Amino acid sequence: MLSPTSRSVALADGPPPAAVPRSLRPYPYERPALLVIAALAAMLSLWGVDRSVYHGFYASAVRSMTDNPVAFFYGSFDPGNSITLDKLPGFLWPQALSALVLGFHPWALVLPQALEMVACVVLLHLLVRRWAGVPAGLTAALCLTLTPVTVGLGRSIVEDAPFVLMLLLAAEATQRATERARLRTLLLAGVWVGVAFQCKMLEAWAVLPALAVTYCVAAPTTLRRRLAHVASAGAVTLLVSVSWMAAATLTPASARPYLDGTTDNSAIGLVVGYNFLTRFHAIGVDAAGTGSIVTGPGVHAAGRAGPGMGDSVWKMFGPGLATQTGWLYPLAALGLVGGAVTLWRRRAPRTDRVLMGHLLWGVWLATFFLVFSFGSVTGHTYYMGVVAVALAALAGAGAVQGVRACQAGRRRAWVPAAVIAGNAAWCVILTLRYPGFFPWTAPTATVLCLVGLGLVGTRRPRVVTAGLAACLAAVLLVPAVWSASALSPRYNVPGSMGRVGPTSVRPGNPLARLGRTRGRLLAYLLAHRGGAEYLAAIPGWSEAAPYIISDNAPILPMGGFTGRVPYPTPARFHHLIDSGRLRYVVLRNSGSVAASHRGSAPVDGLIRWTAAHCAVVPATEYGSGDRGPVVYRCGPGHEEEQRALW
Repeated sequence: MLSPTSRSVALADGPPPAAVPRSLRPYPYERPALLVIAALAAMLSLWGVDRSVYHGFYASAVRSMTDNPVAFFYGSFDPGNSITLDKLPGFLWPQALSALVLGFHPWALVLPQALEMVACVVLLHLLVRRWAGVPAGLTAALCLTLTPVTVGLGRSIVEDAPFVLMLLLAAEATQRATERARLRTLLLAGVWVGVAFQCKMLEAWAVLPALAVTYCVAAPTTLRRRLAHVASAGAVTLLVSVSWMAAATLTPASARPYLDGTTDNSAIGLVVGYNFLTRFHAIGVDAAGTGSIVTGPGVHAAGRAGPGMGDSVWKMFGPGLATQTGWLYPLAALGLVGGAVTLWRRRAPRTDRVLMGHLLWGVWLATFFLVFSFGSVTGHTYYMGVVAVALAALAGAGAVQGVRACQAGRRRAWVPAAVIAGNAAWCVILTLRYPGFFPWTAPTATVLCLVGLGLVGTRRPRVVTAGLAACLAAVLLVPAVWSASALSPRYNVPGSMGRVGPTSVRPGNPLARLGRTRGRLLAYLLAHRGGAEYLAAIPGWSEAAPYIISDNAPILPMGGFTGRVPYPTPARFHHLIDSGRLRYVVLRNSGSVAASHRGSAPVDGLIRWTAAHCAVVPATEYGSGDRGPVVYRCGPGHEEEQRALW
């Protein structure tokens, strides 16, 4: 019998943890099966990694970040620490470390991404295993492995591979904290969300409703303590999240690079305005006044957007996004709704382990689904990685529920069989939008599903279960083929933007190679540098990238990612020229240089000034033709040289 003191402690801390359910105990086949799934994920991510290419924008930053601690911390685009990326640099830190250890190679930048996605697969198994059992965990891990966006992220260098991993770590910590109402573990979840913020900024906070609701409902302690714990974890999340922003804000502007994407060199403008508010232009959000560059819908696009990629609530079901992520919508709905019905029937207490899992993944999926429905993601299908993990988790639970329904009796088997057959039909409909892409998959999935439905109609439980398994195989066949297509360079190139399948865009590596013309120009600039800090100033990151990637050349990029950033300012530009720290400006030759830059962007004024006041270097001196770049020599003595040429 408990003493009064012991009874009060028990009431405060909640009931002791229940015995481990049978479904959560180790299975003999669990580890071997998980190793096979992890090996499959690794193969899909690493196959052909030796043929990786550089992403011009991010690879330039990684090359610069390996130079010095300042460039590493701020994510400098150029070796001279002039201007940063238009994002926070946290997602590139693993790639920069990899390049420092293994050397600056395309595959060294892809390798961390592949390892991160394999870790996501294993971690999702752990999360779903604790919630719905070992079979559901393994099924969820397999579903995530065979989702094309997972493979694409493992073969790219974009932000979402480390971002998804950090959020899964936060979910894992929240799950452990909720089981026994542990504040310390919940604070760890806040730390992981804060680290995820360094990868994708405010998007990381979209996971907070799922984590907070899960803990506030299911933690075995009083409501007052639950709310206090969540508030404490929120404070930790805020502190870790804004740490980089605070460091950038408190550092004098002269001691750090200019923050791209902003008009006022502010971290608030970069994070809140440029990378958040501008993404919701479709619903009338105005980012003016935030200190950010106000962009149009096409600025953040990457290649062909694909069909159904407009800014509307239906784009999540359009083939542009659904073929990368949404193959398992019906099966995930089965897991969510079927679990809710089961919980209602048995009147589960709020601390029930199954309820906790449904709250976590249900709110997770709903939140990100709404955010991406109304937020502009344009052609960036890799944003869907956080949606894919929730779909895989719920689909794994739904599949196991279906099998158990079959084992319970013939009548109950028809509901999951109908849902899974509908999921197979959904997969066939999606893949038929691309009739030339492995056309055998649609009829094969259809026949396999029909055979499975026929087996479900028998009276033998084992045969019914086999039929349901055939229907599940039909569902997974199509996304598996899409994911496996990444093994061919025709449908995915490691180092690109993460899209897999017939809508993938081969970058062709044009931004990483100098080429003959640029190589000659670089040799000329190096030979005539004359002690200048910068070899040349070049408008546009795409024109500056080849010099940085190929030779780590100290190029001064002008205009930032959008070309509309007021950097360098006229005062700094003229100071660099007058002091001899900058002697050359390289412009693209597209007709009259001055006439081609009549826009209102700040850099256009500097270009017009250069064309009017600096001396043109004869193209024969650096071996360029009529269509090559135009080089201007500025600084002391350029007026006399210009008069001599004319």
